[in-house]
Amino acid sequence: MPAHVAESDSTPDPTSTTGTTDPLAHERAHLAASRAALRGMREDVQALDIRDVTANWVNAAVLQSQIDDRIKALADLSHTPLFFGRLDYLHAVGGELAEGADGERFYIGRRHVHDAAGDPMVIDWRAPVSQPYYQASRTDPQDVGLRRRFGYTGGELTAYEDEHLTDPAEAEHTSRLLQAEIERPRVGPMRDIVATIQPEQDEIVRSGLGGTVCVQGGPGTGKTAVGLHRVAYLLYAHRERLARTGTLVIGPNRSFLHYIKQVLPALGELEVKQATVDDLVRTGVEVRGEDEAATAVVKGDARMAEVLRRAIRSHVTAPVEPVVVVRGSRRWRVPAYEIQEMVDELLARDMRYGAAHEALPQRIAHAVLVRMEEAGEAPDDRVQNAVARNPAVKAAVKAVWPAVDPAKVVLRLLSDAEFLAAHAGGLLSEEEQKRLLWAKPARSVKSAKWSAADAVLIDEAGDLVARTHSLGHVVLDEAQDLSPMQYRAVGRRCSTGSATVLGDLAQGTTPWSTESWGEALFHLGKADAVVEELTAGFRVPREVIAYASRLLPAISPGLAAVESVRESPGSLAVREVPGGAAELDAAVVAACEESLRNEGSIGLIAADARIPVLGAALEAAGHAYLSPGEETTAESRLTLVPASLAKGLEYDYVVLDEPGAVVDGEPDERTGLRRLYVALTRAVSGLTVLHAAPLPEVLVQA
Repeated sequence: MPAHVAESDSTPDPTSTTGTTDPLAHERAHLAASRAALRGMREDVQALDIRDVTANWVNAAVLQSQIDDRIKALADLSHTPLFFGRLDYLHAVGGELAEGADGERFYIGRRHVHDAAGDPMVIDWRAPVSQPYYQASRTDPQDVGLRRRFGYTGGELTAYEDEHLTDPAEAEHTSRLLQAEIERPRVGPMRDIVATIQPEQDEIVRSGLGGTVCVQGGPGTGKTAVGLHRVAYLLYAHRERLARTGTLVIGPNRSFLHYIKQVLPALGELEVKQATVDDLVRTGVEVRGEDEAATAVVKGDARMAEVLRRAIRSHVTAPVEPVVVVRGSRRWRVPAYEIQEMVDELLARDMRYGAAHEALPQRIAHAVLVRMEEAGEAPDDRVQNAVARNPAVKAAVKAVWPAVDPAKVVLRLLSDAEFLAAHAGGLLSEEEQKRLLWAKPARSVKSAKWSAADAVLIDEAGDLVARTHSLGHVVLDEAQDLSPMQYRAVGRRCSTGSATVLGDLAQGTTPWSTESWGEALFHLGKADAVVEELTAGFRVPREVIAYASRLLPAISPGLAAVESVRESPGSLAVREVPGGAAELDAAVVAACEESLRNEGSIGLIAADARIPVLGAALEAAGHAYLSPGEETTAESRLTLVPASLAKGLEYDYVVLDEPGAVVDGEPDERTGLRRLYVALTRAVSGLTVLHAAPLPEVLVQA
């Protein structure tokens, strides 16, 4: 059954309760009533008086903050439709969610809306009763007689489209409204895909909180959106638990986080924090240096965890004197061999260094209390705590198990060749040790020019001393680019929780990028995670993804190519520009001008070294441009994107400058080809490739 357009449809709606025979008018009336009900819900919260229900100002502040968050969550965003679909069930839906007569109807939207009597007008897309909207099919209708999709223009309901899932006479067809929503021009930050979630995506979104899920997905398969929607679903299904333990989304860079920042708020979720891996580990030091690639690879290797463990444990020394505690007129003696037994027991338990440092004085104090009891005294816990604070005990602990500063340990490893060799022996080769050592050792933690990889080492050392706080759930996007030590840093943040790991092995563009998800998940501490693969592409046109997939045999052999469901003839243009650099620059500007005649966002992607030149060419031609992370608007739609920052971003039209330069800008050919693969797959509607130099052979040969 084809989509129905508002102005031309007059088919009666047999279940209409508004008295109208125009289905679209009926649906518009329900939309207006739902908006009014949402306003009422918001006004009810705004009218709450908490003066008589709070005992003190602290409770009042906490409660007021919760009320303010609830008011924000109930905001009616004019550009975000309250509902996007409808389900008409053949029978009453069992359970607490809905009980009533046959033929129950539910409007599916981004959040729950109820009227003054408490009856639902819009059902949250995450509710169990909403799941058939995404999962029902002709072979498995799940008791759904009718699935209706709605089309919107500028916030106004303008069309609808019906599927009668149990009608054998109705021919199966591709949803035009669904396709139109997927292909809608992209201006501004990333938007949610709640209206277009596909069955295989929905299964991942609704997977339980208890397990970790890894999603391998090529360009345009929606893996980022799936991860964000899974967070929203988990917050719906396990709100109290996650409110206590917290959630976090980790992205590759600030530009990416800015791009995705509106997805969860649009779904009513305001409390999810966002960060990069660098943000997580830079809490103790200032990063001012940069490593050579070979050095960064060694620092990111998982063997560094054992080097650090050895270095920290090396601070534990054997006791050489007994501990003598004076209390009143009595002297209590704990011999050195007994203290050594305590130290050995703590080492055998493999406790964190700091926890053992705190436990040792209590062990010594307990040994003193045993002697007191044997002598006829009756000491209690207060006496034990007092003994643990005794100067003699404190001095012994300082000598045997001193406190350590994680940053100072790393500083010494990178500065002192003998100290490094003592703890890296059998783990790192002499050549690898030389790469780690600074040419000019720093004098102090503050004066050191720490690199990003150094910060990860300090974070690891910090966890060896004191346990890192674990969150309830972490989403890790573009995970293929992390080093083993970075995986460990993220894993510490969800050691008692779960994770959603998102990435594409073919898009690994760091020298240390992972070659397999099994290895990555092992370092993350989630070796038992389920790995799901998304192979259906919904964003990148078929011509474009087929062209980019020519690179796969060279960059990720054995990885399945994305099968795009979008046919868009003419979406790819590859043009050789005769002449030199000036002619290429002019052709690039002309291609941007051509793309700007279309609706939507435009990304000009180029090798990082080419960005200043192209920026000057655009300015000379009178074109203002944005940088990655700056929000596109109807007036400012052109973004100049360094290839190194293109990952995770998308534009309606992409102009790609000089593919060979993108490849040459990386330290090795494979990484360069992977960077090119990323750049080639950022387009939603059209890609124009311009080159003066020869294209990479793998593109031409294919």
